[in-house]
Amino acid sequence: MNILDKIIAQKKIEVAQRKQQTSIAELEKGKFFANKTLSLKQFLLDETKTGIIAEYKRQSPSKGIINNHSTVEEVTKAYAKFGASGISVLTDEQFFGGTLNDLVTATINEVPLLRKDFMIDEYQLIEAKTYGAEVILLIAACLSKQEVKQFATTAKGLGLEVLLEIHNDEELNHICNEVDLVGVNNRNLKTFEVSIETSLQLINKMPTEKPAVAESGISNIETILTLRQAGFKGFLIGENFMKSSNPALAFENFVTDLKTKL
Repeated sequence: MNILDKIIAQKKIEVAQRKQQTSIAELEKGKFFANKTLSLKQFLLDETKTGIIAEYKRQSPSKGIINNHSTVEEVTKAYAKFGASGISVLTDEQFFGGTLNDLVTATINEVPLLRKDFMIDEYQLIEAKTYGAEVILLIAACLSKQEVKQFATTAKGLGLEVLLEIHNDEELNHICNEVDLVGVNNRNLKTFEVSIETSLQLINKMPTEKPAVAESGISNIETILTLRQAGFKGFLIGENFMKSSNPALAFENFVTDLKTKL
């Protein structure tokens, strides 16, 4: 069993437990449920912004503890202040050390908020809206084409945007009309090997009307410039900032450097 299989097996248990604890009717009473949402797609198409979707992440299965001292509030405030086009918050607890409450904390910012998790049930989409997310991630590697379309349709009905993550040619078939953005994960979720070439090989096969987002393995300005030139509009970066003793300052310095080269 690879790490993705382990995560999905655990996720099924967690979601079943949460369904027992909190009904959909209760979730729909949440304070964010009726809120209008910001559009990540529009923020990524805004040429005055950085295109960076900056991520808050405490740990990962491949790296272990990355940062367990910098708070969601201080880090995401800096992401918003210094020009992030979006903010991604990990909500998986067992493998990534995140919680849904981290998502709530990040709602203090006027920047589109992505719930980063492994979606296997429509219940999680309702959770995402209730806890303040404006965008949800669907991962083609753990969903069928039918599930992607079904989940994306449900998300659109909730007023959420959908970022579909793919990793290879086969997963291009998961792209459907209901998806707003297409991300390419440069990390193979089954082996955790990372290569930017994955993004560069897939970009010309992706629909141009859906902004392309490169994910994982982006640690320097030159990589962003290469990906931009190839056609990417968004760049999801987390570990590069979070591994610093001061992620807020690391992000500020990165953006300052980026702006001198654009």
